[in-house]
Amino acid sequence: MTPPALTLYHAAPSRSSIVLWMLEELGEPYKLELLHLKQGDHLKPAYLAINPMGKVPTLVDHGVAITEVAAICCYLADRYPMAGLAPAIDDPLRGPYLKWMFWGPSCMEPAVIDHHLKREPGPRAIMGWIDYDTTMNVLSDAVRKGPWLLGDKFTAADVVIGAGVNWGLLFGTIPKRPEFEAYAARLRTRPAMQRQVAKDEELSKA
Repeated sequence: MTPPALTLYHAAPSRSSIVLWMLEELGEPYKLELLHLKQGDHLKPAYLAINPMGKVPTLVDHGVAITEVAAICCYLADRYPMAGLAPAIDDPLRGPYLKWMFWGPSCMEPAVIDHHLKREPGPRAIMGWIDYDTTMNVLSDAVRKGPWLLGDKFTAADVVIGAGVNWGLLFGTIPKRPEFEAYAARLRTRPAMQRQVAKDEELSKA
């Protein structure tokens, strides 16, 4: 039997759970290499040779390593278009889709971290994410329209942004606005996310 082309270096649960969810949405065979962060597996030479940043996730596809959650999800959506998780290049939704894919790590995450650590945002002229309230309001407007960020079409952007919303509601870094809670509830009905959560619960016992 030919081994799966896709290998995910994963810690359960962690940021790499987002990519695990994405893989479940794809429906492609994949292999998991489980790393135990508390044991420092991510800082050992063998893993640093694959990802010098020493963090998860890392995806390897046919020998090519891809890191950073949004980049991995974007790559997978384009690499396996049959899953329908990304608008085509010539689709008018492609631009908004890419905006949301990279808005997560470049705007939402920094704003949430600033707010959580009670750091004052920097000058508006030089800050890429402005401030927490503005960021939350932009996200609120998007998910209120629903059901997904691009309307009726669920995409990899919902995996990236949705994971952040779900995690933030759980740990109190995202405000419990009705539109956020409704969006997270819709995400939790997806079988792929349910499989990811179940796998992480089992893997966390290993």
